[in-house]
Amino acid sequence: MTDDFSYEIVKNIGTLSEGKGGWTLELNMVSWGGRSPKYDIRSWAPDHQKMGKGVTLTKEDMIALKDLLEKTQID
Repeated sequence: MTDDFSYEIVKNIGTLSEGKGGWTLELNMVSWGGRSPKYDIRSWAPDHQKMGKGVTLTKEDMIALKDLLEKTQID
C-alpha cells in the first residue's frame, strides 16, 4: 500500500453544518492525488488536516443529485 495520499481543497463552496469541536460538514471541490477536482461532501476538522468519511461526486453526479433534490419533498 502506498503512503502517497494527498488532497487539495481547490474551492470551498459552502458549509452545511457545524458539529462538536468545530468540525464542519462542507461541500468543496477537492483534488485527490493530483487528479482533476471533484465535488466532495464530508466533515473536516477546523484546520482541514483531518477529515471524516464522505462522498465524492462528479459533475454529472451533482447534476443528478440536484435534479433529485428539486423533485423531493422534504418533511
